[in-house]
Amino acid sequence: MTQPPLPKAPDPPIDPGERPPPPQPPPELPWYERLNVLNVTLLLFLLAVVFSAPGVRGSGRPINYWESFSRFAGGFFPPDFSITGETLLALVETFQIAVMATAFAIVFSFPLAVMGAQNISPRWVVGISRMTMNAIRTIPSLIWALIAVAIVGANPLAGVIALTFYSMGYLGKFFSEAFESVDVEIARGLRAIGAGAVQAFQHGLWPHAKPLIWSYSLWMLEYNIRSAAIIGYVGAGGVGVQLYQYQEYYDWQKFATVLLFILAVVTVLDLLGEWVRSRITRKLRKPLAG
Repeated sequence: MTQPPLPKAPDPPIDPGERPPPPQPPPELPWYERLNVLNVTLLLFLLAVVFSAPGVRGSGRPINYWESFSRFAGGFFPPDFSITGETLLALVETFQIAVMATAFAIVFSFPLAVMGAQNISPRWVVGISRMTMNAIRTIPSLIWALIAVAIVGANPLAGVIALTFYSMGYLGKFFSEAFESVDVEIARGLRAIGAGAVQAFQHGLWPHAKPLIWSYSLWMLEYNIRSAAIIGYVGAGGVGVQLYQYQEYYDWQKFATVLLFILAVVTVLDLLGEWVRSRITRKLRKPLAG
């Protein structure tokens, strides 16, 4: 037979002089630390809307705007598909401009990204690199196109130059953020056992950052195809040249045809890009998870 458990001895009485002090309330934070950042940001945005609303006004009644839009939209129908051949050739040129610009931008932005990553480069190098990328991004793609046309003339090369510079500012920022998201301890460990800087980067940082690098590059290609359709307005080649000509002659039916082709190309590229990015990301991250 099992014996019943022995009764537990009572806890010894606590000496009143040894009692723990009562819990103290936490110290009150200053008023600026008690502010909810999200609420303050929302309040500032609402104040900015109230301030900006009086400055955005038209020159007529809303009914007049609707009538003008109805007349303008009516000129698009029916689209004139007699320009299908030349539009397809212009779209091919637009695609070529975007591909070459993206390729050059990837090559040129890579060293900027390495120098701009805080976990790789010294602070003064990071500052110079980020200032350079900010300066490049400050100039819109259309202004880059105007500069390129003034230098090399009105041709597709101007479009490649413009989109290359414009893309460098964004890809450099995206790539540097991809490198900063990687734990550098692996690379430091490789350096500690005698690996060179290139080997440590190749085997310690690049495999982990590669999925984001490819994803950002594909996104930039899609964006450049859209931008290449606009910079033609200033003579930088592509389908934008057609849009500018038809707008100048108020030939809205042909203008609508070009827009339909651009919409079709952009839609296909969005679907294809999303599929490719998901496959690349899943394929490249799978070994890292193991």
